[in-house]
Amino acid sequence: MTILTTQYSPKLSYLLEHNKQQLLVGGLKGIEKESLRICREGCVSQLSHPQALGSALTHPHITTDYSEALLEFITPPFADITETLGFMHRIHQYVYNHLGDEMLLSASMPCGINGDKSVPIAEYGNSNIGKMKHVYRHGLWHRYGRTMQAIAGIHFNYSVPVALWPVLHEQSKSNLELNDFISESYFGLIRNFQRQGWLILYLFGASPAICKNFFKSRPHLMAEFDEFDKYTLYHPYATSLRMSDIGYKSKNQANLKIDYNTLTGYVDSLGKAIETPYPEYEKIGVKVDGQYKQLNSNALQIENEFYSTMRPKQIAESCEKPTLALKRRGVEYIELRSLDLDLFNPIGIDEGKSRFIEVFLLNCLLQESPKYRGQENHINNINQLAVAHMGRKPGLELNRNSKQVLLKDWSAEIVKSMQPICDILDEGNIDKPYGKAVEQQLAVVCDAELTPSAKILKGMRNNKQPFGSFGLNISEQYKHYFEQQKLDKITTQQFDDMSVASRKKQQEIEANDSVSFDEFLTNYFSQ
Repeated sequence: MTILTTQYSPKLSYLLEHNKQQLLVGGLKGIEKESLRICREGCVSQLSHPQALGSALTHPHITTDYSEALLEFITPPFADITETLGFMHRIHQYVYNHLGDEMLLSASMPCGINGDKSVPIAEYGNSNIGKMKHVYRHGLWHRYGRTMQAIAGIHFNYSVPVALWPVLHEQSKSNLELNDFISESYFGLIRNFQRQGWLILYLFGASPAICKNFFKSRPHLMAEFDEFDKYTLYHPYATSLRMSDIGYKSKNQANLKIDYNTLTGYVDSLGKAIETPYPEYEKIGVKVDGQYKQLNSNALQIENEFYSTMRPKQIAESCEKPTLALKRRGVEYIELRSLDLDLFNPIGIDEGKSRFIEVFLLNCLLQESPKYRGQENHINNINQLAVAHMGRKPGLELNRNSKQVLLKDWSAEIVKSMQPICDILDEGNIDKPYGKAVEQQLAVVCDAELTPSAKILKGMRNNKQPFGSFGLNISEQYKHYFEQQKLDKITTQQFDDMSVASRKKQQEIEANDSVSFDEFLTNYFSQ
C-alpha cells in the first residue's frame, strides 16, 4: 500500500514511513446499550427486573441502569466489531425469551411516563454495595428528577491496540513512562473528540422529538419547543434532544471545571467536586429520619454523576473508586457516551456506524491535540448544544478556533480526513467495509435529509403519528423479530448458567457484609 505522508499528522506519517500502520488494526470494541422495558400500551414497566435474567448487581452482561425498568446490556470487548454486535444480538434474543408481554422501547426518548413516580428506581438487594447503588439513584431523583433518568442511549467502549503504544511513544520522543504516555494520549483523544464530537450528534442523533408527557414533572420546559402535534414536541432541525440541555439541566454541573489536560488534573478536579458541599443539595439532607436521600450533599455524589460525552476508564476492583483506579493504573479505554439508540435497527446500532466510530476515534488519537486554554471547553459545549437543537438547519455555523465555520464544511473536512485510516484498516479486504462506512456518512453530510433525525420526523409526518406511536410501532416490530429469532440451545444454556451464577454471587456478597452501611460509606469515600 502506498500513501503519501506529507499531508497527514506527524503520528500517521511516522507509522507509514516505518511501515507500522497495521498496528492501528484490532482495537477492542465493546458496547453498552440501555433499553426501557415497556408494556404493550407503551407505559414504563412497573414490574421488577425479571428473575430469569439474573441479578442486576452481579450479572456481567444484563443489568439495569437508573430504573428497575431500564435494562442495560453489556458486551465483552472484541477486536472484530461483528463479534461485538453478534453478542449484543444474542443478549436481545435471550432477554426477549423472558419478557412475556413486555417489550424494549427502541427509541432513546421515553414515552408512557406519568410523572416522576412512574419511573421505578432500580433495586440491587440488601448488600452494602447494592444499597449504595440504590441510594445514589435516590440522590439523582432528588437532584434532577426521575423522568430524565429514563432516557436511553448507547456507550461505545474503545481501547487502542496495545502494540501501537510503544511506536507512538517512540515517535513522540516523550520523557514520560509508557503507562503515563498512554494516559496522556487518551486525554488528547478525548480533547479532540470534544472538539469534533458534535459530528456524532449530526450523523447519528435520533431524538428530534419528545412526548409531551416527558415534561409532566417539568412543564415549564415545554415552552422551549415547537408543537409537532397535540402529543409531541420537537425542534424542526433537532438531531439529538437526548444530548441537549433538557436532561441534566443543572447550574451546578455547568459550572464544574473538570480538567481534561492531564490525568492528574482530571482525577483531582473530579475528586474536588465529589468533596465540595453544595448548598442546594444540603437542603435535601443526606440521612433524614433514618433513611438516606442521597449519598452525600456535595456537588457530585460519585464520579458517575458527572455527565460527559466521553469518559476515560480503568477497570475498577471491588468497591474501588473510579478516580482511584485511574490514578493507580492509568487509562485503559475510553467510553463514548453520545450515541442515541438507532430507531431503525433492532439492537440500536449497526456495523457501518460502529466502523465509522472506530475510524473517527483513531483520527482523534492521531491528530495533534493542544491542551485546553481559556474558554475552549465551554465553546465545545456550545457547539454540541447547537447541533443537538438545530444541527440540520441550513447554513448553521459553529465556532472553530474563534471563527465561524459552516457545519457542512467542517463536517466534510473531518470525514474526508478519515480516509487514510480507512485505507489502512481495509487493507487486504476486498469489501472495504471501513471505506464504505465513511463514504456513507459523507453522503449524510451532504444531505441532511439522510440523517436519522430527519428520517424519524419524515416517518411521523407520512404516517400521521405522534412520536410515541411511531416509536411504539417500531418497537412492536422488533419484539416480533426477536420472538422469531430463537436463540440456540447451547447459548441459551450459557446465559441460563450466568443468571444462576449471578444470583448466587449476590447472595454471597450479602452474606459476607461485615460492617454497617454507614461504616461502608465512610470507608468508601475515605479511599
